[in-house]
Amino acid sequence: MAPCPLGLTSRRFPRKLQFIAFLILVPIGMIVISNHSNKISYFFRPLWDNPPPPFKRLPHFYAENVSMEHLCKLHGWSIRSQPRRDFDGIIFSNELDILEIRCPELNPYVTKFVILESNTTFTGIPKPLFFSSNQDRFAFTEGKIVHGLFPGRIAYLGSPGNPFDLESEQRKAINGLLHNAGITDDDLLIMSDTDEIPSPHTVKLLQWCDGIPPILHFELRNYLYSFEFPVDYSSWRATIHIYNPGTLYRHSRQTDLILSDAGWHCSFCFRHLHEFVFKMTAYSHADRVRRREFLNYSRIQKLICSGDDLFDMLPEEYTFKELIKKMGSIPHSGSAVHLPAYLIENADKFRFLLPGGCLRE
Repeated sequence: MAPCPLGLTSRRFPRKLQFIAFLILVPIGMIVISNHSNKISYFFRPLWDNPPPPFKRLPHFYAENVSMEHLCKLHGWSIRSQPRRDFDGIIFSNELDILEIRCPELNPYVTKFVILESNTTFTGIPKPLFFSSNQDRFAFTEGKIVHGLFPGRIAYLGSPGNPFDLESEQRKAINGLLHNAGITDDDLLIMSDTDEIPSPHTVKLLQWCDGIPPILHFELRNYLYSFEFPVDYSSWRATIHIYNPGTLYRHSRQTDLILSDAGWHCSFCFRHLHEFVFKMTAYSHADRVRRREFLNYSRIQKLICSGDDLFDMLPEEYTFKELIKKMGSIPHSGSAVHLPAYLIENADKFRFLLPGGCLRE
């Protein structure tokens, strides 16, 4: 076969057609990149980002009916003559059902629940004071709740500023509320969001043991939408502190020490579909709502039951191995073992948080 004459390709595709193809393909490419930029960025994250230094994971020993003295000894600590007081500092938005599970779980061990809520979201949207108008649901705490209001900032011309700055301001404001609640040196202070729940036996252990680190992160079992969808053990932001005058409320890394298997983090665990939409537009990552259809109720319901991501994003991982392992839907779990006791005792009320309860109101 004779070789193709030089320039045949150019004659087959005249410059005019090449120019037209260019005008068509470039916008298509830009649209694809615009719509999927997060996916592209997250997929190549192992190439451009490095993981933070690993935590030093402390073993966590627990079994029912084992003495506290023995448990303290297993951790290398000693038993106290009396437990420390414990203050549970919570930034609250709209997670009423999760708070109703959290409070009775920790009530036997908590001296004060210190709850701060704002009249705006982190994105500057005015919001109702959900806790203030539902305090009757928490009457069982018998006066243990210290509630405060943070005056938020309403968005002006669609922009309230950086949502992370507003979040940081609210977290700083809880320091004054803790002082008003009566916290003193050597008390314990839990710093966590409403949906980051330490297990009761974890809090009891740290109350009764001497020699514990002054600051400990909690390794929490991560769940999405309900306890039917366990993700991993990657939740680490919740902490517990032995309080001192220099203690400041934060939600970031504060030490290299983390206590293994210390509780639960149930993210986007709401009863109603409108609560999902509220959080998606209210929290600091609201920029992930890239298209209006993300807020469609039928879409959200479908994703909840399939265990898929609300924002059509890839997992935030630092290695291709972990990224590929976590791509796709979260596998369903049929286990309702080692969950908050109040949740199991009131399973009918909280059916939406248990296996088989993915349909939302």
